[in-house]
Amino acid sequence: MKESDIKLKPRVHAAIAAKCQEIGFTMPSDLYVGSLLRTLVASKPCGNFLELGTGIGLSLAWMADGMDDCGSIITIDNDPKLIDIVNQLFKLDSRINILCQDAAVWIKNYRGEQFDLIFADAWPGKYSELEETLALLKIGGIYIVDDMQEQPTWPAGHAQKARDLIERLENLSDFTITKMNWSTGIILMTKLE
Repeated sequence: MKESDIKLKPRVHAAIAAKCQEIGFTMPSDLYVGSLLRTLVASKPCGNFLELGTGIGLSLAWMADGMDDCGSIITIDNDPKLIDIVNQLFKLDSRINILCQDAAVWIKNYRGEQFDLIFADAWPGKYSELEETLALLKIGGIYIVDDMQEQPTWPAGHAQKARDLIERLENLSDFTITKMNWSTGIILMTKLE
């Protein structure tokens, strides 16, 4: 088995990769994370999904690829330039609601249906507003974060923030947790109650 041999990529993957090159975007999600997201989303028929940190839409592409026709995704980012690109790439997909706003404010004010899966790939929902974000999950819902392995590009002090987050997540009694030293460092959790 060769895990790097990912044959089926989302339809818009090549367009997103080209756009990353064009604008010099250096933080797209890892292919492994994308593949995992697609598989997890596919396990939730007619699911309701949340992505915090749209970026240029690569993770969104994998999530949408795994979602069935009756599912829905809300994705949030505060960068209007990136959101404009993502809107162009996904404008024909009515299952996706793309929001350009502060995710911390959105999390605190959201009053809709709980989510089957939350991918927290931004500061809000991961390093801030964690309790509020976890409360948005259904029982049996999945919470996933990446970028938990120390990176040489991290600013001073970020490694300690990551360690503190891991410890907080490990101590939650109402979740099961799996830590994976794989890809960029994944934490996968399921809400029990």
